[in-house]
Amino acid sequence: MFADRVLSGMRPTGNLHLGHYHGVLKNWLSLQQKYECLFFVADWHALTTHYDSPQIIEQNSWDMAIDWLAAGVDPAQATLFIQSKVPAHAELYLLLSMITPLGWLERVPTYKDQQEKLTEKDLSTYGFLGYPLLQSADILVYRANLVPVGEDQAPHLEFTREVSRRFNHIFGKEPDFAEKITQTIKKMGAKKGKLYNELRNRYQEQGDEQALREAKSLLETQQNLSMDDRERLFGYLEGRSRVILPEPQTLLTKASKMPGLDGQKMSKSYGNTIGLREDADSIAKKIRTMPTDPARVRRSDPGNPEKCPVWQFHQLYSSADTKQWVWEGCTTAGIGCLECKQPVIQSILEEQAPILERAKMYENDPAQVKKIIMAGNEKANQLAEETMRDIRLALGIGYPTI
Repeated sequence: MFADRVLSGMRPTGNLHLGHYHGVLKNWLSLQQKYECLFFVADWHALTTHYDSPQIIEQNSWDMAIDWLAAGVDPAQATLFIQSKVPAHAELYLLLSMITPLGWLERVPTYKDQQEKLTEKDLSTYGFLGYPLLQSADILVYRANLVPVGEDQAPHLEFTREVSRRFNHIFGKEPDFAEKITQTIKKMGAKKGKLYNELRNRYQEQGDEQALREAKSLLETQQNLSMDDRERLFGYLEGRSRVILPEPQTLLTKASKMPGLDGQKMSKSYGNTIGLREDADSIAKKIRTMPTDPARVRRSDPGNPEKCPVWQFHQLYSSADTKQWVWEGCTTAGIGCLECKQPVIQSILEEQAPILERAKMYENDPAQVKKIIMAGNEKANQLAEETMRDIRLALGIGYPTI
């Protein structure tokens, strides 16, 4: 079996905001404590929709790397790299395209949805049609088995699993597979080898899921098996020859609760954002000018917090005591809207203080940022090449003598 490895990326299409921090980056900070994590700048993906403005991508990429580091992503715990600096992404994308049915791409839910939303752009391109497959290559080239996604991205991961399954079915065959299986089972010893075969038969003949779990547990405890041995036995167990590309599993992330300044979801397209590294004066001005409950025309008019976008910020940032103070003050006209907004301003500025401090350090030392990314690029290339060697051999283009 493959070790737990997490992969996630972001497109460098503009400055990050608090929606990104609460929706993605805080989750990354948690994941880097538990798993081997790879986080990448998806610059090729940015070109699928921003091909007509490539001049913004490089600077956005470096700015985004600083945002990640400022937010607390730790290069000592996670690998940070740029997609286009790992050519294996493109190589695997090409090779997977040879076996991926066109209909699979056309039925991805976001394909037509994005075309309808981004009507100002011509998205009738091969690159845009194929971007879910590039996402699959991003994941599979590292044999990442855990991918954090929201519910809206879950179909993309299911697509990746289908691609992985098809690849293993077509190419996960070895001419001497049966002989190798026999020799590998012998390595387990007579007693455990017999148990493995019994459990395999129960699963394949009766569909016994408990037998499958017991067999997998048995293999995981075998210390004398190589990675290739384990791959073959897991594949043989499930009726396949060999697992070359493991199917990634979903790490479902909660939808971001970060509201925008107008009460809608925080998004650049709505123009309702607070930047991750925005200065204090600008933040205070944005909060103070936020719309409130329209029923509060005058200071003496009582309001309803549930009809006020500011209340959504209190839900995210304020303590129980502060929320109680806001609710009572608003509904009785005991406090004005500017008074209500002040705790929100204070909480956001306190949250951003350590982020801005770290950001300043990296802004003043861009060479350090490049050094971190270059080291990440090198590590990512090494991991990707391990996968590509197996893939090239499986496809008959390994050319070991050249």
